Amino acid sequence: MNTPPKSDRSYDVAVVGGGIAGLTTALLLARGGRAVVVLEAREVGAGTTGRSTGKVSLLQGTKLARASRTNPPEAVHRYVEAGREGQAWLRHFCATHGLPVDGRDATTYAVTETGERRARRELEVARAAGLDVGWVAETELPFPVRGAVRLADQFQVDPAAVVRALRADVEAAGGVVREHARVRSVDHHDDGVRLRLTDGEVRCGVAVIATNQPIGLRGLFFARLTAQRSYAATLTSPWIPEGMHLSADDEVRSLRSVHEDGADLLMVGGSGHVTGRGSAPAHRDALLDWAVTTFAGAEVRRAWSAQDQSPASGLPYVGPVVPGDHRIQVVTGFDKWGLSTAPAAALLLAADLLDGTPPSWGTALRSWTPRQALAAGRAALANAEVGWQMACGHAQRLLRHDQRPLCTHLGGVLAWNDAEQSWDCPLHGSRFGTDGEVLDGPATRALG
Repeated sequence: MNTPPKSDRSYDVAVVGGGIAGLTTALLLARGGRAVVVLEAREVGAGTTGRSTGKVSLLQGTKLARASRTNPPEAVHRYVEAGREGQAWLRHFCATHGLPVDGRDATTYAVTETGERRARRELEVARAAGLDVGWVAETELPFPVRGAVRLADQFQVDPAAVVRALRADVEAAGGVVREHARVRSVDHHDDGVRLRLTDGEVRCGVAVIATNQPIGLRGLFFARLTAQRSYAATLTSPWIPEGMHLSADDEVRSLRSVHEDGADLLMVGGSGHVTGRGSAPAHRDALLDWAVTTFAGAEVRRAWSAQDQSPASGLPYVGPVVPGDHRIQVVTGFDKWGLSTAPAAALLLAADLLDGTPPSWGTALRSWTPRQALAAGRAALANAEVGWQMACGHAQRLLRHDQRPLCTHLGGVLAWNDAEQSWDCPLHGSRFGTDGEVLDGPATRALG
C-alpha cells in the first residue's frame, strides 16, 4: 500500500513517522474507526526503533534517578506506571502475533565508585516508584563490579519484527502506510491540517508528529531535546549473557544476547555523544575496542548506530505541539527507552483522540504542564551551548574559508561524520547524506 495518496485525499489522522510510536498510535486509531495514514520519510523501522538494542525494561540504567532531579516523586512513579502499561501492551502484542518474547532479568551495574553511587541512588528511586528491585553484590559479568541493581522478569524483542507486525496490522485495520513520503511542513488549513510532502500534500483532521525529533518550529521542541548518537555491535563471543545489563558509569555500556543467523551472539552498545560534536569514529571505535578487549576471543560481526532524543524535563513529551492546539500532536523524548514507553504514549494519544478516558499515569507524559514550563528554563541553558556551537562553527568557517554546508533547519555549520559518511548538525542533531538528503530531523529540506 505504497501508492502515493492523491493531493485531495483527506484522512481523520495523519501520523508522521513509521517507528513503534507512530505505528502503534496509527494501529490504535485505525482499530477505533479512524481513517489513518502513516507517512514515513524512508522505510518503516529505518529510524530509531529498528536500530535499538531491543530491550524492554522498566529498569533503565539510571533514568529514574536522573528524572527525579527535575520531577516530583509522583511524576516518576507515573512514568514507571506508564512504562508498565506500555510493556504489558507490547508483551501481549508479541504473544498474539507469534513474535518471540525473550524473558530476562535486567541489571544496572557499576564498575567505578561514581557508578556505584549512581546505581544505589537508582535503587532508592526505583523502589519508591514501585519497582521490585534489589541490590546484588555479584553478577554474571566476566569482570569485577561494585554491585548492581536487579529487576526480574523484563524481556527483549526483535524490534524489526515488531515493526513489521505493527505495519501489517495497521493495513489490515484499513490504515494506509506510505514509505518514502517525506513531510516538509505541517500547517493548519481551514478546520484541519495540511501536510506538504516532497511530491504532494495530505490533509487531515489531526496530525501526530511521531518522528524522532519533531519537525517544524512550533513548540520549540528542538530546544527542549538533545540529540544523542550512540553505537552498537554484535559479536561472536565465548561469553554470552543471560541477562540484560547496563552500566551506571561515565562510559555507558549495554550488554545483551541476540540470536542471529542461527547463532547466539553478544550485543554491546554505548559510547553515546551529542550528535555532531566530537569524533564519531573515535566514539564507535572506543566501544568496539572495549568489547574485543573485555571479552577474550570476541570478534565483531556487524556494527551500527542510532539516534535518540534526551528531553530537558527528563520525561517524554506527548500531546499538543503547543498548549491548546489539539490539531497537531507530538510524541517524542523517549531517551533510548521507546520500546517500553512508546506504546504507553500511543495509548495516551489514542485515549485523547478517540474521546476515551486518559489513564491516570498520563500526566507524566504530557507535553505541556507547569512542570514542563519550568523545564523550558533548563532547555534555555542547554541552548546556550547550542548558541556557542553555532558561533564557533561560523567563526571557523569564516577564518578557514572552508565550504562546510549549513544545516537547512537553523543554519548550523555541519560537521563531517567519517564513521557514517554523513553531515551532522551540532545544534539540534539534523543529519544529511552525501547526496544532501535528510537522514534525521528536525531539518526537512535537503542541502541545496
